[in-house]
Amino acid sequence: MKIGYIRVSSHEQNTIRQEVIMQELGVEEIFIDRLSGKDIKRPELQKMLTFARKDDTVIVESISRFARNTKDLLMLIDLLTAKGVTFISKKENIDTITPTGKFMITVFGAVSELEREYILQRQKEGIAIAKDQGKYKGRKRIENVNFDVVYIKWQEKAITAVEAMKVLNMKKSTFYRRVNEKRGELMVSKSYIATSSSKKNTSNSLEISM
Repeated sequence: MKIGYIRVSSHEQNTIRQEVIMQELGVEEIFIDRLSGKDIKRPELQKMLTFARKDDTVIVESISRFARNTKDLLMLIDLLTAKGVTFISKKENIDTITPTGKFMITVFGAVSELEREYILQRQKEGIAIAKDQGKYKGRKRIENVNFDVVYIKWQEKAITAVEAMKVLNMKKSTFYRRVNEKRGELMVSKSYIATSSSKKNTSNSLEISM
């Protein structure tokens, strides 16, 4: 099945141009988000990722409609590839099933890796300066902003644990430590909601009796 994903930055912008392109390409199912692409926590994008099945093809008008940075782009393509789904971007002429498309993704991966190396280098230089000035307080844990999204996909069995680790670039021990932390956070949240609900019901009962 051909699946289309469309995004505009606000409700004021129209999607007609992108919809016409999808129609011309024979897309059968379309998911539309009307909000910023600053991260991948977009409702229709998540629905599309869950909806897509093996041998489906996800089509976008351009990469900028799909992801706003190389890291998110590669993670989304990894999620689709893990499910056996092909990705096509019309503007950039990228098709992950073709040798050229695969090469382009490899180039994006290399660029992303280079960006990470630059960031790490700047961090090391900053730490060295902070140590010299006596201001270094130790390393903080690096938070993966996309962990929640990948965790949900893993819980839904849309991807395997190995695939989740690859997408998040995490070691097995780190992944399962974060999983346990996440489960603990969810348990605390559920407990708080249950307690709040119980207090509310008790309060309502008292008001009725009075």
